[in-house]
Amino acid sequence: MNALLKMHSKKQTSVKYYVGIDVGSASVRAALVDEFGTVVTHAEQPIQIWEPQPDHYEQSSADIWAACCVVTKKVVCGVDARQIRGVGFDATCSLVVVDKQFQPLAVNSQGQNNRNVIMWMDHRAVSQVDRINATQHRILNYVGGVMSVEMQPPKLLWIKENLRESCWEKAGYFFDLPDFLSWKATGVTARSLCTLVCKWTYTSDGGWDDSFWKIIGLEDLVKDKYEKIGNHVLSPGESVGKGLTPEAAKELGLPEGIAVAASLIDAHAGGLGVIGADVRGHNLPCENQPVTSRVALICGTSSCHMGVSETPIFVPGVWGPYFSAMVPGLWLNEGGQSATGKLIEHVVQGHVAFPELQSKAAASAQSIYTYLNSHLDLIKKSLPVGFLTVDLHVWPDFHGNRSPLTDLTLKGMVVGLTLSRGLDELALIYLATIQAVALGTRHILEAMEAAGHHINTLFLCGGLSKNPLFVQMHADITGKPVVLSKEVESVLVGAAILGACASGDFASIQEAMAKMGKIGQVVRPNHEHKRFYDKKYEVFLKLVEHQREYRSIMKSS
Repeated sequence: MNALLKMHSKKQTSVKYYVGIDVGSASVRAALVDEFGTVVTHAEQPIQIWEPQPDHYEQSSADIWAACCVVTKKVVCGVDARQIRGVGFDATCSLVVVDKQFQPLAVNSQGQNNRNVIMWMDHRAVSQVDRINATQHRILNYVGGVMSVEMQPPKLLWIKENLRESCWEKAGYFFDLPDFLSWKATGVTARSLCTLVCKWTYTSDGGWDDSFWKIIGLEDLVKDKYEKIGNHVLSPGESVGKGLTPEAAKELGLPEGIAVAASLIDAHAGGLGVIGADVRGHNLPCENQPVTSRVALICGTSSCHMGVSETPIFVPGVWGPYFSAMVPGLWLNEGGQSATGKLIEHVVQGHVAFPELQSKAAASAQSIYTYLNSHLDLIKKSLPVGFLTVDLHVWPDFHGNRSPLTDLTLKGMVVGLTLSRGLDELALIYLATIQAVALGTRHILEAMEAAGHHINTLFLCGGLSKNPLFVQMHADITGKPVVLSKEVESVLVGAAILGACASGDFASIQEAMAKMGKIGQVVRPNHEHKRFYDKKYEVFLKLVEHQREYRSIMKSS
């Protein structure tokens, strides 16, 4: 039992705990969170990813569930089970396929049944999504006008067209990963409104639209009244079934019957963990303003930009509006960048000076990113760090553009390279890449504001929010203050908030958000640097213009 847990048990034996379980792209994490939003213990377990060919990413639901069990047992070890009140799950919006007996079905031509999950970042269904978008069906208005290849309909169509006999015809259920986890815990096939609305085209007012599924060639799903993809829908945080089944309770190391919440997509759980926090006393523009003045930015492997509104706002190139998909009663718009943490890692690890960076960072007992940030401080001389990239510019869409251009075919660009190949150059390209990600955020926020959002404060969480350079660049480049969560693991707090609501200990998600979401550091923009970053942004927009121009030249006869 760790020191914080011992302190808790001495201080207050009646404290209430909730377990938050978060399935990310490469690992599963769990946390024991108290009723005040403090992460008491947390644990992490890696999960496997298979990449059988380019743009195909697969996982195993059995491997994922086993990891959930390992981390949950770790965080509840030594805790009085009577104090654990609820469990909440969040996960990536990956597609899980099982047969009619709930056994895994292969999503690959190799027939590897254990690999039954098509990951969220899998881009195999490009031709299918192009055909779906060509229908211009009215339902596409709710995904920014253009469906992403990362959503579920194109993946379902790919399975039907490529694995008809081995998978499509044998499939009993298609789950979004967060819903698979709540089924595994409760034995109930209910789906979360969050997953169905955000990734499957369900609408909170009209439900499923038969005409959409028929026009794209998936009329089979309509015939069985959507049994395979979900016809029992719950709001996030609602209690599922009768709580944990005896089997799941034993596997997770928790008591049978504990409340299990309808789940959330991981980014939405992060949003829930930060966006409703009490900000009084910090002199922020969002103080005494509705939550609609805030955007939650969840930044890890990829990034999501979550903004809420009281009335539906349609933003070209930004997903939504989705009613009650994150905060009950409010409409959600979701911008995103498909590769952010993954891009920074790709750029840094692919540089010829990376081995030198690794050895120097190890020698100084620092992470490679802390070392790079220190190195930038050494080479900046009298300039502000950000100004070092005056001649170096990056367009960050190495994995296509999700928002606001919704163009999967866009590629990354770097302008300003030289023959130098040392640690200084690695530090500069690292800085320029971070700036490019922040410029992409500015691009998304401007699209949201042009459509009717009024945003004045950013709330950051996720792995990249631990990097002070990443945070400061977002403040300087957007011109908005950035609020960091007191708990770095905001996604886990968001998942625990779901469990808290399912337990009945809070009257609403909003009440739980205000009590359990705590703010930590506030990072303010340096307005003296505005002119420089306005120029960087002008160059940023020119880069994509030039890319489209040269493509047009190459395509012309």
